[in-house]
Amino acid sequence: MSQRYWICFLLGITTIGQAKAQKKLLKWFKTENDSAYIADHTEDITFRLYGSRKYTKYDIIDRKEKNDILYRPNTPFNIGFGANYRFIGVNLGFNLPFINRQNDKYGQTKYLDLQSHIYLRKIVVDFYGQYYKGYYIANPDVVYGKEYAKLNPYPQRPDLRNVDFGLNVQYVFNDKRFSYRAPNLQNEYQRRSSGSLIVGGEMFLGRIKGDSSLVPSNMKDTMFLHDLRFYKTNISSLAANVGYAHTFVVRQHFFLSLSLTAGLGGNANTFFLEDGSIKHNVGLQFSNTVRASVGYNSHRYFAGIHYVGMAIRSGMAVPHTYQTFGTGNFRVSLVKRFTLKQPLWKMKQS
Repeated sequence: MSQRYWICFLLGITTIGQAKAQKKLLKWFKTENDSAYIADHTEDITFRLYGSRKYTKYDIIDRKEKNDILYRPNTPFNIGFGANYRFIGVNLGFNLPFINRQNDKYGQTKYLDLQSHIYLRKIVVDFYGQYYKGYYIANPDVVYGKEYAKLNPYPQRPDLRNVDFGLNVQYVFNDKRFSYRAPNLQNEYQRRSSGSLIVGGEMFLGRIKGDSSLVPSNMKDTMFLHDLRFYKTNISSLAANVGYAHTFVVRQHFFLSLSLTAGLGGNANTFFLEDGSIKHNVGLQFSNTVRASVGYNSHRYFAGIHYVGMAIRSGMAVPHTYQTFGTGNFRVSLVKRFTLKQPLWKMKQS
């Protein structure tokens, strides 16, 4: 057999192998819901009105001094609408200034927040890609003292900015009887109480930087962080996580859904000091992801409040100190589902 025929033969075997692997993967992702527990409404159009606030935070904690600095951005509460059909979901939110916090009190924050929460039947994916510029100190009485805080209730740091990327992938074991989609996407309806073990992994890359030290020079506690004055920190981490989620259903329609996962791994931090020196720190990484929802669900209507938040905790270059970065989303939703007489498009049968 010539070399050309051998190449064609090998390509054919490779193509068949890829097709079989793809078919197995698609079959693995597919779930047959237990209809006594979950009603599937992905073939309906799910239309929602919602209010939402995304947030991020950065904290510096000194356990020995029992003190901390809490940095927060001034983020708006958006009002919007959206819809889901099958695997497609679109949401459009609008900033209405008359319901949001005043810039002269909290400062102005410029930001790009690309949070995405993908809820498949067996897999949950959280992605965070963020840029924030403009923070204020949320606990000035602790940082500067009560007298200073009376005159400057929310000291602003317009120079403070951060860039971060995070990815969290988790596997849902009891996907036949427990639904993350019901409270979060509203295209399923969980009729009976059920829960599931969750296992996954996560990674995070972040940087927060200011034009001057992140620890204020006129701070009340002069021993805070052993006078470590850094203007920039880089964080990178990798961790595994495990947790549990459960949805409690009362009288078939009222629900409370709670989910908590805790992560443990390693991190590497770099601190850039004002005197020009650089300090490195490698240590344990602690993290958690919380999801909580409460409300009413039925075949046609949904009304609920839901929250998802992530926080990572990493050590610093000084003993008994650490920094915490967190991000998440708080949302209120009113939903109506519309049943179609026929699908908008036909799916190919494998």
